[in-house]
Amino acid sequence: MILIADSGSTKTDWRTIDTTGRVDQARTIGFNPYYQDSAAIAAELQTSLLPTIQETVTDVFYYGTGCNSEESCGVVEKAIRAVFPDVQNVQVSSDLLGAARALCHHNAGIACILGTGSNACLYDGRDIVQLSGSLAFWLGDEGSGGYLGKTLVVRYLHDQLPPELAEKFRKRYPKVDRLTVLDHAYKQPFPNRYFASFSKFLFDNRRHPVAYQMVYDAFSLFFDTYIRKFADAEKLPIHFVGSVAFYYSDILRQVANDKGLTVRHILETPIAGLTLYHQDAKSLLDGNAD
Repeated sequence: MILIADSGSTKTDWRTIDTTGRVDQARTIGFNPYYQDSAAIAAELQTSLLPTIQETVTDVFYYGTGCNSEESCGVVEKAIRAVFPDVQNVQVSSDLLGAARALCHHNAGIACILGTGSNACLYDGRDIVQLSGSLAFWLGDEGSGGYLGKTLVVRYLHDQLPPELAEKFRKRYPKVDRLTVLDHAYKQPFPNRYFASFSKFLFDNRRHPVAYQMVYDAFSLFFDTYIRKFADAEKLPIHFVGSVAFYYSDILRQVANDKGLTVRHILETPIAGLTLYHQDAKSLLDGNAD
């Protein structure tokens, strides 16, 4: 049985492919090897995932947040092997590689994440060959939910929104003021999640020309900062995964079109695409074995 995971810090989507090709699904909490050790991850898997598995797991393909180094990947692999002692093959990779395989499958292209944060890579059909070099929330994440929310809140606090938009914001978020925002920005955990929560306001008011322009400009900056650095970006298909890309897909496609770029697939989450990728990979292996 093959076990596939797409893990963020909040939740993990799991898929199994059994020997007959049947696909089942499960969901657990998210994992991040920067904040959890192998024992903690294994304990959670033992409780919430293992009871849902009906066959012996032979191969695990795990794509997750924080899996960007040999050390962090090792933390997750150790946990998986502790829970599934009969496993033969464990591959732990970054969430960006998961996005690329879900979006591009076995074809070359540019794969992007546009959710709470943002990132992009050049993919050759199997592996990442060039990273965009995202600088995370405070120094980057252009086009992401965190970036959109941060831009909106800053403009609100500086009285730079049109009166009608500012009044809507004030009614929706009556407790948002300078001190509250600074506390969340510099003292509370996960400031990216806090600011990303405000991006929903822009989505609900995207027909207002100022709100629309804020989203348009953020996406334009994303393309200029991350996509233009890839050679032949105008010739390659560009794909996206993430809630921001999915829900703002009309504006995202418009920005790309205005820049002479081609956006193809946009997925809200990568797990279905990852399942297809590994089903295809298994079929190719089985065919070669014959």
